[in-house]
Amino acid sequence: MFNINTIDRFQQLETPFYYYDMGLLRQTLEACQSASAQYGFHVHYAMKANFNPKVLEAIQSYGFGADCVSGNEVKAAINHKFDRSKVVFAGVGKSDKEINAALDADIFCFNVESVQELIIINDLAKAKNKKANIAIRINPNVDAHTHHYITTGLEENKFGINIWQLNDVAETLRKCPSLQFVGIHFHIGSQITDLEVYRSLCIRINEMQDWFEDHGFQVKVLNTGGGLGVDYHHPDTNNIPDFEGYFKVFKDFLNVKPGQEVHFELGRALVAQCSALISRVLYVKNGLKKHFLVLDAGMTELIRPMLYQAYQKIENLSQNSKFEIQNTEEGSEKPPLITHSPLKYDVVGPICESTDCFQKDVELPESFRGDLFAIRTAGAYGEVMASGYNLRDRVQSVYSE
Repeated sequence: MFNINTIDRFQQLETPFYYYDMGLLRQTLEACQSASAQYGFHVHYAMKANFNPKVLEAIQSYGFGADCVSGNEVKAAINHKFDRSKVVFAGVGKSDKEINAALDADIFCFNVESVQELIIINDLAKAKNKKANIAIRINPNVDAHTHHYITTGLEENKFGINIWQLNDVAETLRKCPSLQFVGIHFHIGSQITDLEVYRSLCIRINEMQDWFEDHGFQVKVLNTGGGLGVDYHHPDTNNIPDFEGYFKVFKDFLNVKPGQEVHFELGRALVAQCSALISRVLYVKNGLKKHFLVLDAGMTELIRPMLYQAYQKIENLSQNSKFEIQNTEEGSEKPPLITHSPLKYDVVGPICESTDCFQKDVELPESFRGDLFAIRTAGAYGEVMASGYNLRDRVQSVYSE
């Protein structure tokens, strides 16, 4: 992602900013498109991960659909020319205003998360003399084995309809003439790296589609959700997820019947590795037991480490580039490993909150005021979660092209 010319370019720019490697983004999109096309699978991009305009433009150009969780995401998808017949609207708390706007936009489907929501969409569609496609989001009670803040498929989570409520769902669907049932929807969590979890999900999806067909409903769409994780520890060696292995699990274990479509909602897996948060060291504070690096980026620019205790690799670009230049000038074909002893730093931000810490006890080259830092794998849930807390300037974006 970074070379000497890129780092030289960064030196001329005001920090902090998000840097987008558009070449890597396209490679990732191509890998996903190729792997899913083998089986005729449909992929919707989960817009909540990143709605940077240039990122959306690239994703749309590959023909992906859009998975939206707000009215404004639906609007953004349409404004960026995503095919309306590939736009789905999920979310546990859709407002009447948002539902009406989506009905007016003639999107493909609403993923419905409660019996009450079925009734509301039916009433609003009836008032417009329209019929709304809906899929039922079922809570499969499958443990995704991920952080408890980002699991969504257990019975204690707020998302989806629990299995024991399905009789009420069936009864309500029969009483709602302005709804067209098209399928079932699942999403069990985020940052899932154990593909065996998806095997368990397939078994539950097979059971649920049999239940609906036994109760007189034709299931045209099996929406499996998303959640495929990425490698935060090795962003250079594993910069594209294993899409081949991911889709093969569903090919092998999902009971797809003639005429059915299988849909996926991938977000993080498509965009996480293509971006890094670039920041500068403002101050170096050396204590008796602790060394602090105070960056000009903080939780206002990237809140994942503070909110989820998430790990993201931190690199000192300035010191790494100095060693690369020095070693290259000495004539070695390949720069040798840095041999000096690193120091341990707490890498923190400037925000007036004790939680404003990216990582503690990080081993880094000795660092100095003005050094450029990169916080890697920041393309998902980075820029989109930025805030203006402390009246901070909104973080800017820089692109490789």
